[in-house]
Amino acid sequence: MATAIWSIVVVSVAVAVAVAGLILVQRLVPFSVRESHNSHTAAMFGALYVVYGLMVGFSAYLVAFQFDAAQQTVENEANSVEEIYRLAEQLPGQERREVQGLAESYARTVVEEGWPLMEQGRSSSRAEEIGDELRRSVTSFEPKTGSEQVIYAQSLTLIQDFDEYRSLRLLEVREGIPSILWIVLIVGGVTTVGFTYLFGMKTPRLHLLMVAAFTMVLVLVLATIRSLEYPFDGIVQVGPDAFVAFLENIKTGSS
Repeated sequence: MATAIWSIVVVSVAVAVAVAGLILVQRLVPFSVRESHNSHTAAMFGALYVVYGLMVGFSAYLVAFQFDAAQQTVENEANSVEEIYRLAEQLPGQERREVQGLAESYARTVVEEGWPLMEQGRSSSRAEEIGDELRRSVTSFEPKTGSEQVIYAQSLTLIQDFDEYRSLRLLEVREGIPSILWIVLIVGGVTTVGFTYLFGMKTPRLHLLMVAAFTMVLVLVLATIRSLEYPFDGIVQVGPDAFVAFLENIKTGSS
């Protein structure tokens, strides 16, 4: 909700500033001067628009790719935890209860504590502790039979996958697009909107409307990029659905 309000405020302010800038230019630069250079202005604006459009498109693709990757990482992590839980059913009683208890506790902590913290750009230390304890519990198991040796080898593979996906998810909490790219997007956007002031149109109100609409769309696109930049903090978020499904599955299986 806060991000949505922030986006509305930013779009409104940007449109108001763009319109005010156009009104100022219309008063300071005579219409005849602007109209006489329309052809040259259009050529320069077209080149600028194409270059800036490519940058926006690249940025949008980058954040969309990162968002999809984060969603896949969460699903892979949850699947790893569930597979560890299922495989532990073949372990002796004490080891089985320990591994399954830690796997369930980890998933529950990630959902109830980890996700709210990730929305703030932070991670859950409690979930990290349980995850480390789960890894130690799996790796410390000493197989005594051939079948237990097979289970142990499979568990080691799963716990390695779990560690990898967990690290990736925590990295994606803090990793956005490079700051230099945001500078290019903002400066390029301001410059592109500014170029629209240089056109000479016989109907000033129509010119105002066009600049306002152009600015609104441009800022909405940038706001969308910002919303997708951090997959766990924005209007559109990667949710803990995979972990919730795992908890529901084991609850149904145990009932």
